[in-house]
Amino acid sequence: MSGRDPFCQPRRIRHGAALTLVFASVLVAGAATGSFDESVRKTPSAEPAPAAHHDDVTEAAAKAMADGKSPMEAAQRAVSRSGDRWSAVYSQGEYQELQEALDGQYTGVGLSARREGDGRIEVTRVQPGSPAAAAGIRAGDRLRSIDGEDVGGRPVTEVVSLLRGDGGDAAAGTRVRLGLQRGSRTWTEVVRRARLSTDSVTVQRLAHGITMIKIAAFTKGSGDRVRSAVAGAPRGAGILLDLRGNSGGLVTEAVTAASVFLDGGLVATYDVDGDQRALHADPGGDTARPLVALVDGGTMSAAELLTGALQDRGRAVVVGTRTFGKGSIQMPSRLPDGSVAELTVGHYRTPSGHGVDGRGITPDLEADDGVLERAETVLSGMGDAP
Repeated sequence: MSGRDPFCQPRRIRHGAALTLVFASVLVAGAATGSFDESVRKTPSAEPAPAAHHDDVTEAAAKAMADGKSPMEAAQRAVSRSGDRWSAVYSQGEYQELQEALDGQYTGVGLSARREGDGRIEVTRVQPGSPAAAAGIRAGDRLRSIDGEDVGGRPVTEVVSLLRGDGGDAAAGTRVRLGLQRGSRTWTEVVRRARLSTDSVTVQRLAHGITMIKIAAFTKGSGDRVRSAVAGAPRGAGILLDLRGNSGGLVTEAVTAASVFLDGGLVATYDVDGDQRALHADPGGDTARPLVALVDGGTMSAAELLTGALQDRGRAVVVGTRTFGKGSIQMPSRLPDGSVAELTVGHYRTPSGHGVDGRGITPDLEADDGVLERAETVLSGMGDAP
């Protein structure tokens, strides 16, 4: 957002500011470990949640400051009373963590984890080149404890916090002791946290020249990485754009990704405190290459914005299950003690006027099992396979 204070009051933010459209607490957890737990997601309501009353929040914080109390705690209470499930208040450290996540960087050990039905924490992925990889930790290992604290049954957000250190503020190079289990073997590994980059965009070559581009979250630069991946794909071959589990991120990056496949035109409309605005793709995208978008219940926010644009404009066939349904917009406001309130200011709609919040996007082809195979079949029918 070059040259602008990102912590201006929401009502003063102009077009082009850093819209996030992000389920922020989930993104912090997801970017920190590469994953997030099903139980972290909130079930969409039938109607959009009311926006937090900005004046109530800022006035409560200011009054608390004048009374010698915590502005952050007062703002949190005001947000809680508003009934808006997407607004949140962060300490300076927590908000810095969110910004780092959106920049595609974090301090940690390089583990992705999820909580199983029995409460166990299972390692789902180990980032190549990370401290966890160097220690020989593998996907499928069970994470039993962190620095002596049992993690069984804990939400993944708490596990992330422990991996990152006190409040996520532990520096690179600090040690963390992990209790692990593989089969019947249990052991302890001491690893050092490191400054790592998230793999927000990964590319895989499939049969018949198909390129699968997985976008885990829309962090800084992810749109350009999608453009590079498409440019490097075999000429005329199909693209599988995998948005499953994408928890959202920077709308500017989602619009850049849309520009890869669209020749200009409308991506979404949105309102900020009643002021109607629009997002447009840049001209010159590849409009001929066969394209299928994969989605599921974990496809959220900015990922739904991209999905809606590609679907409504007939650019992609959407395959999978209904998306999460997070179509509200949050913008930041700095409080007197330096904490930050992310408050809902409006909602966005797809090019055809479809409201996403609380509803999600229904795929063109609904598929739960064998989604990848179904998507490849669709691409073949679009003239991709020989």
